[in-house]
Amino acid sequence: MPLNDERPASTSDAEKQDVESSSEHSDSVTSASSRESFTSDGSSCTPSSSPPKTFTLDEVMESARDLSSLRLAHEIAVNHDFHVEPESFPEGSLTKLVRDTLHKAFWDILASELTDDPPEYGQAIRLLAEIREIVLSFLNPGANRMRTQIMEVLDMDLIRQQADNNAVDIQGLASYIISTMGKLCCPIRDEEIKKLSQNSDNMVTMFREIFQLLDLMKTDLINYDVDTLRPLLQRHGVECEREMFQSVLDKTPSALNHTTLWLKSALEELTNNIREEQTHSQGKGQLVPGPFQALNIAFLHILTWDNDKSPLPETLMNDEIRLQKIQQQLQQIQAVNEVLLIIFSTVGWVVQGVPLLSHRLKRMTSVLLDGMHSPDFNQEEALEGVSAQICSELNKSLTERSYPPLPPALQATLTGQILSITQKDNPIRTLVEDRVQQYFMALICDPKPQSKLEQVPVGLAAIKPELALLGARFISLVNYNKTVYGPTYGGILRKLMFSSSPPPANPPQDTAQDSVTSK
Repeated sequence: MPLNDERPASTSDAEKQDVESSSEHSDSVTSASSRESFTSDGSSCTPSSSPPKTFTLDEVMESARDLSSLRLAHEIAVNHDFHVEPESFPEGSLTKLVRDTLHKAFWDILASELTDDPPEYGQAIRLLAEIREIVLSFLNPGANRMRTQIMEVLDMDLIRQQADNNAVDIQGLASYIISTMGKLCCPIRDEEIKKLSQNSDNMVTMFREIFQLLDLMKTDLINYDVDTLRPLLQRHGVECEREMFQSVLDKTPSALNHTTLWLKSALEELTNNIREEQTHSQGKGQLVPGPFQALNIAFLHILTWDNDKSPLPETLMNDEIRLQKIQQQLQQIQAVNEVLLIIFSTVGWVVQGVPLLSHRLKRMTSVLLDGMHSPDFNQEEALEGVSAQICSELNKSLTERSYPPLPPALQATLTGQILSITQKDNPIRTLVEDRVQQYFMALICDPKPQSKLEQVPVGLAAIKPELALLGARFISLVNYNKTVYGPTYGGILRKLMFSSSPPPANPPQDTAQDSVTSK
């Protein structure tokens, strides 16, 4: 951690970069290199062809450490808001209870020793030694003068001699420690340093608060290092992640099994679509499945991936949480769009020319469907509530404009149609899902997807802002992933397309519509 004149700004003061800017950064990095990396010889990030061997526990643990380092490097590079939080435990948890009990016993011993007559300083000296090592760890390599000063003031041999003669100045040493921490901490901690220096009556409380503040300073130091490392990882992140993943593959050759099955499923789907096209065209022309088409279909499958049926491909595990959030939000806005389409087709004359009413219905539906991905969410019950609220809002608007309310029969029809979107073969639901798939496929295939974010298909205008936001986030992850693992995908697809005995396919998941993926 730098000295006071170099102190890093607080992580809370760091500029937040929006999704679109991060997507543009990713596009600028990936557009020039994704095709080149995909068509390379695939020599990197590919498992060796050596026969299977038995791994020791040490080798397995080393592979796990490599995987953890890969995830951390990826998170720092792609997540501009990534930072470390101080360790905390849930209130009432067993872990917190045990920790608090042990801490209380420790501080009770210190209080007992300091109040003895004469005082005992064994516990206090151990604390001072630990504090000294923590403070020294904050110094830059070149801060020799401050390092020497700390070693002289906190000379543990001298302090022990003073303690033996009951001449140690614990209060003075604590004040020096607080002063030194004030020179090393980042600005956001200045107020806490000030309060700590003013509360010097109780030595036990002071030591406890010193350690609490040192823990926060450790976190600040880590976050400062993360912010310093991020630009480097963004410039060299592709090579860094490839090397780390190759290290994992060297120790775990089976680390691409799910990725291979994912790509094989997409290639088979593409091949079947081409065969159907050739059948319809009566065999005119010879169409051959291409690796880029197969990879695009594979990424489209991720939007509807069912983690209960099979885990994500290994090359996408670092983005698992981000992809799940995109998938969940996409499901919600699709349901909102389906409800709005039913309203427009059934009682469109009520909302026509009243944009505020349409916006209110959209916002209300979105709120009532929030959390629809949760296991305990009752979608049919939620849609009944949506229908009731919609009928109420429509009747209220009609009354305000001096029109009669909707007839009960029409309200029942509207409610029935809204409830019917829970059925997978519902035509409105099928239409919306098909159009959403078309939108994302267009983004995946386009070398400059930013220009296509606002070009939503007909029927999706009501969710255009939300769809564009999700599209930017998704395509940013896809393009970065293509750039990192392009050689890996190229090598796997070549083996699948030209090998005489490819590995067995994954059970097909109900993913993109054939009409979409065939394009």
